[in-house]
This record gives sequence, structure tokens and C-alpha cells, in this order.
Amino acid sequence: MTHSLQSPPSAAALSASIQKGRWKTVAAGFSVSPPPPPAVNFTLRRSIPRINASASSSSSSSSSSPSSPSLGAGENNELDAVSAFSEIVPDTVVFDDFERFPPTAATVSSALLLGICGLPDTIFRNAVDMALADSTCAGLDTTESKLSCFFDKAIVNVGGDLVKLVPGRVSTEVDARLAYDTNAIIRKVHDLLRLYNEIDVPHDRLLFKIPATWQGIEAAKLLESEGIQTHLTFVYSFAQAAAAAQAGASVIQIFVGRLRDWARNHSGDAEIETAVKSGEDPGLALVRRSYNYIHKYGYKSKLMAAAVRNKQDLFSLLGVDYVIAPLKVLQSLKDSPAVPDDEKYSFVRKLSPETATHYNFPNKELVKWDQLSLASAMGPASVELLSAGVEGYANQAKRVEELFGKIWPPPNV
Repeated sequence: MTHSLQSPPSAAALSASIQKGRWKTVAAGFSVSPPPPPAVNFTLRRSIPRINASASSSSSSSSSSPSSPSLGAGENNELDAVSAFSEIVPDTVVFDDFERFPPTAATVSSALLLGICGLPDTIFRNAVDMALADSTCAGLDTTESKLSCFFDKAIVNVGGDLVKLVPGRVSTEVDARLAYDTNAIIRKVHDLLRLYNEIDVPHDRLLFKIPATWQGIEAAKLLESEGIQTHLTFVYSFAQAAAAAQAGASVIQIFVGRLRDWARNHSGDAEIETAVKSGEDPGLALVRRSYNYIHKYGYKSKLMAAAVRNKQDLFSLLGVDYVIAPLKVLQSLKDSPAVPDDEKYSFVRKLSPETATHYNFPNKELVKWDQLSLASAMGPASVELLSAGVEGYANQAKRVEELFGKIWPPPNV
């Protein structure tokens, strides 16, 4: 019998499944208009709501003064107040919150595939089963090529489902085992796009998530020149952020809390020590410098602050394009009334294109970044954290293929 890649279910079918309580995977999304929003990770964690930024979010004009109060009459709690400045992204959304807080964008990843395989009744399980039933993959000569083909088919099948489910962009994780091979990354993205074409997913609905190694940054540059949107992740140094902006990456993701954790337990990183000596948190400082660099020099990239750990982090970053915040922070914001003259927190924009023009960068940072200069500028924190992130993603991809090898062929094939 011949099997082919199944088209994703219709939006109506997906909606019906959700209403029946079958939404078992979890998601986080964020929106921006225009263009359609980039995506953030699906994980298998706790339930939290999704919040949309107001029309006066960070994509608004630069006329907003960073020192002027901006708390409107309709902003009844702190969550409303901060959402007027930045897109506030909850870490996760699960099925029981979906009707109230539907995600507008998503990421399909190796972690999500593992979660789907662990939940047989999820609405996405059919997408994985049909990938494993694909005759083209099954006919390949080697086990390695067969499993790689199944992986690509599965991630695209699920991505196709998600495109029908969310109005914004779906970010597709590119196999992290390719993170140090520019040509391999580009080939993989082209392969994934070809599979998306087969199920009629428009390119403008897609974003490709790539680790910010030098090779990943170079791949993003070439892909963006082709009109393919990229999302560079694991950015832990200014050099990485600046190189990513020069490459034209659509989204640049910085992990605030992970840099703070590293600084608490390590020493010897000049960039981190400079921030600490000036009284700044190293993660927050990196987001501020990167934001100012992007906006002062007119790069198109949007900046995402991830691993935000508390309310003060969020208040310190108001105006950044996207902030990913955990449940405890969002719930605290939602439960706290917004007081315009609050002595502890000031609901004012800390980052804006206007103030970015006044930020001064040393000449050593105003260079055209290449592989050598990037390697020289990255300190031990960014080297270690980038390597750990790549290794973690690569291990997840390997686990998916190993699992596929155990469950192939699927039942009733």
C-alpha cells in the first residue's frame, strides 16, 4: 500500500477537538501586526493564560517618551499596564485555557514531538502517525536516512496543523545537530520548505529557529536574502546579537535569567563583569544594549527577552518587542491593580527607538562581525550557554529519532 504525507486537519476539525478537551499539548504564542507574529516554544508544562499586547505596544511609533506616564483608564491591573509597552508572552497555554486564551503563534520542535508521542490522544498524534506511514521515507536505503525523513515529515505535519490553528507564524526548529554547518542548515530549511509546499503552507506563515552559532548566523543571512524568515536563539552576548542583527534575522532571542544564573556561579566573563560593576543585571543589560543597537542603526530584527524571572525584570524591559514571562509573574501582574503613582514600580517605557538614538557604543562594537571577531568577543558565558543549548536540542532530536525507530511502523499500517 502507498502512503503519503497527510494534509493537516481543517481549522474547524481542530477547533472541535479542542472544544472536546482533547488539546493535550501546550503552547505559547505572541502576535504583532504587521507582519504576522513569530513563534515561541511549545512545552509540556503548566497552564497559563496568553496575553495580547495592546495597540500601543513596542511596535508603535517612537514618540512615546520613556519618562512620561502612560497608564490609561482601561488598564485596571499591572498586566494591562505593561502590555501597553511590550508583547507579553506567557510561557505556556494548555487545552483548558485555549478558548479563553488562544495562542496566536507557535513553535514546532523536537520537544513537542516527544510530548505528542507520549500523549496518544492528542490531536497532533495523527500527524506523527501519518509521517511514520510515509512510503517515501520507508523506502530509503539506510536506517539513518529513514529516521531523518520521518523526523522532517513529522515536524512539518505538526507545523501544518498549527498553521491552521493559529493566525500568526509557526516557527520550525531546525535540527540542532546541524548548528555548526551553514550549508547543512540551509539545505535542511529548503527541505522543510519543500515539505511545507506539499501541504500548501505559505512561506510567510513560517519562521525557522536556528541556534546563534556563527554558522547559524551565516545561514540566517543567506536564508533571509531569499525571503525566508529566521529566528536566532541561544543569544548570550552582545557580539552574537549584533551579528544576528547584521544578518537580518527576523527574531533574536536573549535568555535573561540564564545569564544571571551563570553570573552567580562563575567569573571571568568581561561583558558580564562590566555590567555587574556598573550595577546592572547582566541579562537585562544585554537586552538593553541589543535593543538600542538594533534601533539606533536601523536593523529590522525584533528582540525577544526570554527567561524573565520576576516582575522587576519585566518592568525593567518595558518597550522591548517581546517578553516571555512565567505563570507566577503573569498571575501576580494580573492580580495587582495598576496604580499610576506606584512608588515601587513605574509604568513607563524603558526602551524606545527614540532613546536608542542617544545610546553610545564603543568603536570596538561598531564592526562588521565575522567568524574571527565573533569568536574573540564571545566570553565564557556565551560560549558555554550556547554550547549547552545546542547540545540539549540535539539530544532531543536524537531521542525523537530513536523513539520513531521503536514505534515504526505505526499501528494499522
